[in-house]
Order: sequence, then C-alpha cells, then structure tokens
Amino acid sequence: MRIGIPKEILAEEKRVSATPDTVRKYIAMGFDVSVESSAGEGIFLSDDDYRSAGASILSDSESLFVESDIVLKVKQPVFNENIGKHEVNMLRDGSILVTFLHPAAPENHEMIKRLKDKNITSFTMDGIPRISRAQRMDALSSMSSVTGYKAVIMAANQLPKFIPMIGTAIGTVKPAQFLVIGSGVVGLQAIATAKRLGGVVKSLDIRQNACTEAESLGAKVIEFDIPQEVAVGSGGYAKSIESEWLVIERKVISPHIEEADVIILSALVPGEVAPILVTGQMVSTMKPGAVIMDVSVDQGGNCEITEPGGFSQKLGVHICGIQNIPGRMAVHASWLYANNMYHYMLNLFDNGSGELNLEDEIVKSSLVTHQSVIHHEGTIKAMGC
Repeated sequence: MRIGIPKEILAEEKRVSATPDTVRKYIAMGFDVSVESSAGEGIFLSDDDYRSAGASILSDSESLFVESDIVLKVKQPVFNENIGKHEVNMLRDGSILVTFLHPAAPENHEMIKRLKDKNITSFTMDGIPRISRAQRMDALSSMSSVTGYKAVIMAANQLPKFIPMIGTAIGTVKPAQFLVIGSGVVGLQAIATAKRLGGVVKSLDIRQNACTEAESLGAKVIEFDIPQEVAVGSGGYAKSIESEWLVIERKVISPHIEEADVIILSALVPGEVAPILVTGQMVSTMKPGAVIMDVSVDQGGNCEITEPGGFSQKLGVHICGIQNIPGRMAVHASWLYANNMYHYMLNLFDNGSGELNLEDEIVKSSLVTHQSVIHHEGTIKAMGC
C-alpha cells in the first residue's frame, strides 16, 4: 500500500503530516511513501531530505492523491485553487484519509458527505479518546498546547496595549486582563503564557478538575455551580450541556466579558459543535480594541459572530477565527503531529500494512466515514441524520 503526503494548501498552513523520520518508520512497516514536492518547505525540510528517507517525490498534487491508497494530511480537504479541484474529488474512490476533519463543524458537513459518496474510509485525528493507550496518538492535545501558546502571542500582537504592568515617569500602566474560557490543554497553556507575559488571568470551566488545574497556574477561577455529572463526560472531557445551563453560563460570563482586554475561547465538547458562550450582544459590551481569540472555531466557535478564516473587527472588537493557529508555529507542531500520526497508523494497521483494525476502541472513536456510511456520532448529531 502507498501512503501519500500532500503539501497543505489551507491559508498560512505550513505544517506537514510526516517528517523524514516518520517516513522511514512507515517504510519499515511495509508501506511505500510518496511526498508532494515542497511539502516540507514550511518547516525547512527539502525534497532531498525525504528522498534520503526512502520516499518518492511527486511534483503533481493530483497524481499523488490518485496514486495513494492512504492520504495523510494535517487539515481537512479544501478546494485547490491552482488545480481547480477540491481535494476530496482528487482522492481515489475507496481510498483512506487520515487528518483533522472536524466533521461536526457545520462548514465541513458538505465535505463529509462527499467523502461518504466517494466511499472514502476517513478518520479524524480530533476523535482520539483520552485513554492512556492513546496518549502517543493524541494529536488534539499536542496541537492544543501549540494553540494555547500561540493564541496568546497573537492576541498580544493585536492588542493595542501592554500586557504586563509598566511603570513610567508619569504613572503606572495597568496589566492586561485575560479571560480564558475552557481550561483544557489549550486553556491551561494560554493561562501559563498570559501569566508569563504579565497579564492578569481569570478562567472558567464547567469541570471542577479543570478549574483546580487553572488555579494552580495562577488564574482566578470564576465560580460556576453546575452538577459534575451534568458537566463531565467520559475521559474527563466536558459534556454537551442543556440549553438552560448554557443560558446560566452566559450570565456568569457576562460581567467578566466587560472587563477583559483579551478573551481566549477554547470550550469544546469532543466531536461536537462548540457551544455558543459569547453572543453578539455580549461582544458589544467589551472594551474598544479588545481581542477575542476563538480557537474553537474549527468546531463552529464559542463566539456567535466569529468569522472563520481570519481576523475581523466587529463592534470595536478584534475577533480571530483563524482555523490553523498551530500552522503558524509549524516546526514543533509538525514534529509533534507527525509522531502522533505515526503511532495512530501503527495502531490502525496493527495486523499488518494491508489490514485496518476497525474493531479497536481508538479507531472506532475516530472513524468518520466507511463503506459510504457516516459513523461519527458527533457528526450524525450535528447533521441531524
């Protein structure tokens, strides 16, 4: 079987799904590997680096998709402007795709239907369960660490204020106020980074354990009294809560929104559409020039008025809907992701290079489409299938 590693084409995406080191490991597993020319240039890897690892180099993206039994990507398939075709349409019917699909996000539903119609067996790297055996495959946690760090750096760049307290001859500049909503891996890294920069940080999460971790990093935790059996699902992830609880949560958040200079939104339920926690009306109460980093945008976003794809300015507030923040810190992000992907593939093909292990718990959790059927529960729920 042949693995294909295409060059990513999403705007500002510099990551790559395999490094020369993981290419060698795939070849040792019994696969042939093809890499699209210049796929690694965003992380300073040349075509010769991949050739030396045993890969063949293809200059034509369409040929790589057509000739590959398995395509390993970083981000979801998108329309290739240079070729004039969608990447889904370039996949060979009946082939395998492994990537971050974010299948529950509304903007990806049509793409998921196309994968189903082409009988593509697809797996999403954001569907890996939080179990000890899956830690080496957990690309979501790896990319979340990158995202939490980079989101704060990007917010600091956009914010027209200092982050730390600054003493001057004419007075003291107060430190920036951060509000981090969602204290998972993204949120915790964001808290740690904002604190390092000298910001004052508040955080909110519906899970008590996450609140404890946020507090240990120096954040002031906003109290939200919700029964933990309602809030916490399997593996310690947040559960989707009923609409009446969302209304209460928004009321708890609202007064803190008004004080914030930077808001990091990272509240997610695995495999489901992100809950709307910040409405347009709430944004209208924020300070002019404040920044919202809606890093949950891949699953729909926590802010009602986020525009996916870039920065927008609404109601005097800078709102970031960039979908590939880790792609802006590509060297370490690619190293982490490529190794996560290798361990996932090792588990997926644990019976040999030609046979999928579809009975495995990790594989089942991340399976999206197979034999022209959508299997992913969060996607089925989001689509109303």
